[in-house]
Parts: sequence; C-alpha cells; structure tokens
Amino acid sequence: MRRPDIDSLKRSALAYLARYAASRAMLREVLGRRVRRWARATGAAEDGVAAALHAADEAVEAAARAGLVDDARFAAGRTATLVRRGWPERRIRAALGQKGIDGETARTALAEAELDDSAAARRFAARRRLGPWRSAGARAERREKDIAAMMRAGFSLTHARAAIDDTVSEHSSDEMDG
Repeated sequence: MRRPDIDSLKRSALAYLARYAASRAMLREVLGRRVRRWARATGAAEDGVAAALHAADEAVEAAARAGLVDDARFAAGRTATLVRRGWPERRIRAALGQKGIDGETARTALAEAELDDSAAARRFAARRRLGPWRSAGARAERREKDIAAMMRAGFSLTHARAAIDDTVSEHSSDEMDG
C-alpha cells in the first residue's frame, strides 16, 4: 500500500465531494481517516504520517481554492435544510459546529435563514404527533412528556409549551404533512 500523496488525496477529495456536500473540516477529517487507515495498515513511521497529513491539508486547501469546498455555502444549505425540518436555532447552531463551521459563518447563515422558533416548534410537534396532533384522550396525560421531548430537541420551554398547548384548528393542514 502506497503512502497517500497530494495527487491521490486530491482524487479522494474529488470522489468524496462528488457524492457529498462538505465543509473544510469534514473533508479534512475524511482525508485524515484515509491517512490513518494507511498508517495502521503499513505501520508507517510518525514522520511519514505527518507528511501524509500535511498533504491532506494541502488537498483540502486546493479544493477550497477551486471552489469545491465553501464553508459559507455549506452552512447556508445545511441551515436551510434544518429550518425546513423544523429545528430550532440553538440546535442548528450546534449541528453546524459539529460539522466544523466556525461561529461567524454559522451566525451569518442563521441570519440569512428565515428562522421562526415558534413555527419550527409547531412543525416539530406536528411531525412527531405531539400535543394537539395527538389523540384527544392521550393529550392531557402526555403533556409533560411531550414538552420534555420538545426541549430535548432544542426548543425553549416557552416555545415547547406554546406548541404543545396550541390547537390544531388554527393551523393549516400542511403542518400535519411535515
């Protein structure tokens, strides 16, 4: 097995980016895993591993210069997807951080998105069949558990209570579709 060089890592980066959207940090992690797999398989010396990891960093930077990796574009797309899923701002910010998006880029993406945690809480409750979307008999006895589920999903207590105590008739049927 040959040591990963800049050309082989660029090819790996292109293959990965052809299938998945990624941030710089995500691509760096993917290429780093490839290098670590090679190091384990061959018992490579630390200086060889360091050189291969440096080549991985160069491959990530080359992909960024070519416009294949753009953290701002990735953050905007990921934010839009999570807003459509009904995620609250706090949870979206955490998800972006896990993908390696820095705080300033995340703030910009969140500012550009049309965030409404109240509407997101209602969409989440509708999709999970919580609160007013639950059968009438089970609604009262499951209220506290429904609120807890919403809070675990990242909603504030205020938004969770408002969504759970809401009534379905006030909302359009498209929220029921999720």
